[in-house]
Formats: sequence, structure tokens, C-alpha cells
Amino acid sequence: QVQLVESGGGVVHSGGSLTLSCVGSGFIFSDDAMRWYRQPPGKERELVGTISHGGETTTYVDSVKGRFTISRDNRKSTLYLLMNDLKPEDTAVYYCKRSFYSTWGQGTQVTVSS
Repeated sequence: QVQLVESGGGVVHSGGSLTLSCVGSGFIFSDDAMRWYRQPPGKERELVGTISHGGETTTYVDSVKGRFTISRDNRKSTLYLLMNDLKPEDTAVYYCKRSFYSTWGQGTQVTVSS
């Protein structure tokens, strides 16, 4: 069955960096555009950014532009989220998702301390 498994979260100080990974299985990873979402504590889940199936095109929500970078390695069926200059407001559970399908992974917690 389709699975998405996120990893790489943790606790980091403000200004620090983390790289999240998402491994997909059960589908042809290179066929699908992908998205990263996050859900801050007590808030709705929000879109962080998107990447086209080949990786050539990315989009980002304004609050992370210039700090976050989405990339993918289709040979490894893996999606990445490089997060630099992290801020306390980036604290959230981060999820990956196929852009046009409803399967979610379990998420990975990112906590940024001030």
C-alpha cells in the first residue's frame, strides 16, 4: 500500500538548521508532485511548499521563502525539506503528501527553542 514516512525532526535552537526526509513507497514516486505541510500546536495544518514531479519547479509559503528549500531524489523515492534560520514559529509537526492524493505520513516533530 501507499506509505509516506517522514524523519529528521528534532529540537534545535533559533537560527539553527534541520533537514527533513520523506520516503515514499507503494507508488511511482517520480510520477507525483509532492508537498510539505506543517501543523503548529493548536493550529490548523498549513501548506509549506510544493515540488513538481521532476523537481524543476518549487513553490513556498511567504513565511519560509529564502529559508526553506524543497528537493527530491527520485532514484531514492525521497523528498527533502532543508530548513535554515529556524524560528520558534516554525515549531510544528511536519508532513509530506502526494499533491493530488489523500495519503498522509505520520509526521515528524520540529521544535525550535528561542
